[in-house]
Amino acid sequence: MARLSIRIDIRPDFRIGPGKVALLEGIAEHGSIAAAGRALGMSYRRAWLLVEAMNTGFGRPVVEAQTGGRAGGGARLSDLGADIVTRYRAIERAAEAAAAPFLDGL
Repeated sequence: MARLSIRIDIRPDFRIGPGKVALLEGIAEHGSIAAAGRALGMSYRRAWLLVEAMNTGFGRPVVEAQTGGRAGGGARLSDLGADIVTRYRAIERAAEAAAAPFLDGL
């Protein structure tokens, strides 16, 4: 069955799509950039580079580091990061609903 994949060009040199959003969701779920990357089958370096690109691209952190301690450090989504996921998924749902009659014919 055909499905829609959404990529949003924020600027000519910066975009966000399903991979980056899935990484953000993984960070929210696992509390760690490394664990989110592993869950998506990507290296820690690749996950970290994507997070850095998003933090830079949006001009403020979408992911915030949590300092260590006995349990170690981790990461969590900033309010902006959580908002990006919410907005992206809403756009995706709206686009899928609008495209459904056309996708069914493919």
